[in-house]
Amino acid sequence: MIASASQKSPIVARGLVRHFGDVKAVDGVDLEVHAGEIFGFLGPNGAGKSTTVRMLTTLLKPTAGTATVAGFDVVKQADSVRRSIGVALQDAAIDPLMTGNELLELQSVLYGIPAGSVRQRADELLERVGLTAAADRRVGTYSGGMRRRLDLALSLIHQPTVLFLDEPTTGLDPMSRITLWEEVRRLNSEGTTVLLTTQYLEEADQLADRVAIIDHGVIVQQGTPTELKAAVGAPTLLITVSASQAEQATSTLSRFGELRPTAEGSLGVGLVGGARQVTDVVRALDEAGVSVHHLELNEPSLDDVFAEATGHRLEGAGASSSNDDDVSPAAEDGSEPTRGRRGRRRSR
Repeated sequence: MIASASQKSPIVARGLVRHFGDVKAVDGVDLEVHAGEIFGFLGPNGAGKSTTVRMLTTLLKPTAGTATVAGFDVVKQADSVRRSIGVALQDAAIDPLMTGNELLELQSVLYGIPAGSVRQRADELLERVGLTAAADRRVGTYSGGMRRRLDLALSLIHQPTVLFLDEPTTGLDPMSRITLWEEVRRLNSEGTTVLLTTQYLEEADQLADRVAIIDHGVIVQQGTPTELKAAVGAPTLLITVSASQAEQATSTLSRFGELRPTAEGSLGVGLVGGARQVTDVVRALDEAGVSVHHLELNEPSLDDVFAEATGHRLEGAGASSSNDDDVSPAAEDGSEPTRGRRGRRRSR
């Protein structure tokens, strides 16, 4: 759900910069999130996503630049920003000795919610995130997926109009991830503006009205997923060959289109002629004496958009943890490492 352009954008950043010593974690980020949309902030670990979110949520002061959230300056009016937003961070500290009910009640007190409304609000949120049966269990017995859902409930206790979700599904099993996606969609349909950081391409494609891709602290692409994928153009032909034949295969593929960054162990080309040209490529590789172990033709994806903008592929769209979401204590807090880079390219 996207509000009309006449409504004031609840998140605006201009030239946002954050240094840690000599390291530029965020280097001049410009963002504008429209009222009522889900905005996806996509990038690998260390790209600057979480640092940007921490500045927008007043947890870090910008080194330079300005930002307003819910109409308030994140530096000069930090208290007003905090009262207006909900935040669910990837590394949120939740007391494992307290129960879900106790944490929601404590959060209610911190936000000044009237005592007569606390119980009803807590019950509603626990039901909403599917934790009613576990409400009186200590959080230390919750699985990773349950903790993420509780963290979401905590961020919603004061009914914010702007919600920040920092990699909310990293490390979750597939069912937990889908459950959280459904809740994010429902919140958005009710009018909540959501900024979602993620390293999962499918997540951004499924949820976001618009996305921004950040790499090395710089936004390299912005737009709707459909627009960005259409701009890539030709589908990508991926092949796998033995290391000894990679050079010959690369030379052959380059005759059919622009070579594209791929994961280690494979080669890719933007196939201008699409599916009808696959036979020609296979024939050319055979004539060059190259034995193809695997071949696939993929329509443009956000992974291709990311590769076009940065010169490398983003890992994070693959399988997630398979830990049991109902009984196992959290053991899936780590996120997947990114693959080695093969250079980078700014957006055109």
